[in-house]
Amino acid sequence: MFFSFDGIDGVGKTTQIALLDQQLRARGHAVVVCRDPGSTPLGERVREVLLASGPEVPIAPRTEMFLYMAARAQLVEQVITPALAAGQIVISDRYLLANVVYQGHAGGLDPELVWQVGRVATNGLLPDRVFLLDMPPGEAGQRIDRPLDRMESRGNDFRQRLRAGFLAEAARDPSIHVIPADRPVEMVQADIWSAVEQCLGTAR
Repeated sequence: MFFSFDGIDGVGKTTQIALLDQQLRARGHAVVVCRDPGSTPLGERVREVLLASGPEVPIAPRTEMFLYMAARAQLVEQVITPALAAGQIVISDRYLLANVVYQGHAGGLDPELVWQVGRVATNGLLPDRVFLLDMPPGEAGQRIDRPLDRMESRGNDFRQRLRAGFLAEAARDPSIHVIPADRPVEMVQADIWSAVEQCLGTAR
């Protein structure tokens, strides 16, 4: 079973991924948690280029997309596919949907083109369920208590386009489960766990 979490920055992905990991392990499941980009030597190098580069290293949206895709292809080959083959549950902090929204809906590329490239990069491997944590961008931004990376520093208008893009994709894809994230952590956690239990029950 393969789950991914997505949404604009500040919605609580890290917290909810850790809680789901704990819940699954407490019930005897073997779990692999990864981040996209990242979780492989190549992916971490690409992540540094994408998120830590300053204005002296301009990255066009199409280039940005291909860098993410390269890191994801390695993640699929090196981490996700072997884990699924071993019967483990995979939880990924972001996946292909992020590219579709960040470089597509918000960045000006054709979202369908990004999906097509992504299917090649991932060899068609998509999550069984995507948990889209959703809240207004202004409120999410107030939750970030660290220096902003290159993607996070693009401003409120960009974050508004991101949220609209995520919700547009969720409206057309039933595997994307929208979770209102502007609530207490325990309520968000309960909604996620309810959906996970349904998935696990179906998989038996």
